[in-house]
Amino acid sequence: MQKRIYFDNAATTALAPAVLDVMLPYMTEKFGNPSSIYSYGRESRLAIESARKSVAKILNAHPAEIFFTSGGTESSNTAITASVRDLGCKRIITSPIEHHAVLHTAEYLRNRGEAQLSFVKLLPNGHIDLDNLEQLLAGSEEKTLVTLMHANNEIGNLLDLHAVGEMCKLYGAIFHSDTVQTVGHYSIDLRHTPVHFITAAAHKFHGPKGVGLLYINENVSIHPYIHGGSQERNMRAGTENLYGIVGFAKALELATAAYATDSEFIRSIKQYMAEQLKKHIKGVGFNGDFTGRSLYTVLNVSLPKTEKSEMLLFNLDINNICASGGSACTSGADQGSHVIRSVNNNPNRVAVRFSFCRHNTKEEVDIVVEKLKELI
Repeated sequence: MQKRIYFDNAATTALAPAVLDVMLPYMTEKFGNPSSIYSYGRESRLAIESARKSVAKILNAHPAEIFFTSGGTESSNTAITASVRDLGCKRIITSPIEHHAVLHTAEYLRNRGEAQLSFVKLLPNGHIDLDNLEQLLAGSEEKTLVTLMHANNEIGNLLDLHAVGEMCKLYGAIFHSDTVQTVGHYSIDLRHTPVHFITAAAHKFHGPKGVGLLYINENVSIHPYIHGGSQERNMRAGTENLYGIVGFAKALELATAAYATDSEFIRSIKQYMAEQLKKHIKGVGFNGDFTGRSLYTVLNVSLPKTEKSEMLLFNLDINNICASGGSACTSGADQGSHVIRSVNNNPNRVAVRFSFCRHNTKEEVDIVVEKLKELI
């Protein structure tokens, strides 16, 4: 039985041992409630505020702009809902390939009659059509929220955050970006990025699940999304996920320190896999701008549809290889991927996403390519 090959790091990553080490004391002896005034509580409060400072420093933001949440989904829900209800946005512009945390929230607000909804066009390679975005903004009478992801979780395409941010500024729009796939993988400088909200999730960069971040630019004032307590400076009620927050900060710190070497190494694994697939699999293609502005962690492979390839994920799983067809958040309900449908709607192709981390090796790629030759 071969050991498991894990090529689904865009869904979640393994917790780094050093992150677990800093979390453990807060699961055992340092268990005080951060809102309690005695020393146990103060110790927990201090841990959270130190984590906030550490994260703010790495992202070049002010600690007062950093809010800890349960993950990217809650962060995006909060930012989008607040933009409509508190910041007066009557129109939302988004793209058809956003994560469902964004799409479903925008659709919910539209269905309730709280905001109009427009979708920006995509270019053939899956990038956002910036000319079309400008037309939509120019044609909008109402205050607008633009919500576009920094990197697509399925095909890996990267957005030019600065170009979109400057355009939003020009038209007085609010800009929210789902940066869940890029925080911890790219250096982000929020002092010099024209954006009102960004989101992150620790489990995408070897941190724990169930903890995320919402950056709220200091020039923006919103009401809480979750009520019932004064935590997170009155912005998010509920006892804080203490050890999760400590783990988030440590994971981000480690990812930032290793960024140069890790990104180069992971990029080489992605390139190697693309080359090997081209060499050995007839009719293989790739979805998105895979050699251009794209995540170095994600390779979305397009294969000719046959009886064998339709069962591919299932067969890979039997062979102890983890990959995904769409986003992990929906892959159980295999309706196919809304992203692939929007970008490359060819019924005769099957898409498989392989996503990598620093623990992967070229040997693993060789094993997977061999298996694919067999299975297809």
